[in-house]
Amino acid sequence: MDWFIRFVKGAIVGIGAILPGLSGGVLAVIFGIYDPLIRFLADLRKDFVKNFKYFLPIVLGVGAGIVLFSAVVAKAFGKYEAQFVCLFIGFVLGTFPSLYRTAGLKGRSGKHLVIMAVTAIALFLVLLKGEVVLTNVTPSIPVWLASGAIVGLGFIVPGLSPSNFLIYLGLYDKMANGIKNLDFAVVIPLVIGAGLCILIFAKLMTWLFDRYYASVYHFILGTIIGSSLVIFPVVVFPAFSKDALAASGLSFISSLIFCVVLLIIGIIISWKFSQLEERVERPR
Repeated sequence: MDWFIRFVKGAIVGIGAILPGLSGGVLAVIFGIYDPLIRFLADLRKDFVKNFKYFLPIVLGVGAGIVLFSAVVAKAFGKYEAQFVCLFIGFVLGTFPSLYRTAGLKGRSGKHLVIMAVTAIALFLVLLKGEVVLTNVTPSIPVWLASGAIVGLGFIVPGLSPSNFLIYLGLYDKMANGIKNLDFAVVIPLVIGAGLCILIFAKLMTWLFDRYYASVYHFILGTIIGSSLVIFPVVVFPAFSKDALAASGLSFISSLIFCVVLLIIGIIISWKFSQLEERVERPR
């Protein structure tokens, strides 16, 4: 059961890694994966076998989540993107109180609350402004290596949504199709770029946690708030326009109910995972 729970967590993190508006790092924090994984990657030699066995189902889940989700991006999110995004917002809402308590384990002051608020506002404004910036980049191996590095940053820096940047560059749909079709000219550079980025920055994040735990964790909370709130004006609200409702085949009321139901389901699932988290031993 523990193995399966970790696999499911990894799959959800993988989905978040390529879901516009969200971040695999945010979901890794939510499911208690982020800190132990970063520490493992920062020092691979320490308890390697124990950590490898623990994180193997998570890594497999991440891969499965990315591949399977890429296959449904065009179909499911073509019509119901906003509704399914609400499911992931529910994940955040259901676990945020627990994350807030975790952030204060080593103390909390007004300075930390300011860090959280400023980070949330700044990220919200940056992502909101960036939504209207459209650029087109011609796909190539160097471009996919760089895209993989962007995806890797989404795991290392919670709140950073790689998919947003890939959308801005006109690469998101091409990446999803490449993964869905298992195009190795796309997949291999992506994996290499992401892996190198994660290994390079993991030690830095471990150093920051060891020395500035409260500040870094409240910064992370700010990124979670900012990246979640920006989803509403960028993804959810536009889905209720006349043209968007016609494209989805839903009425305003049915679309609203769909969003609310998936939001509640997300909250319940994340709450259940929070309960299960207390029963699952994590590597230290």
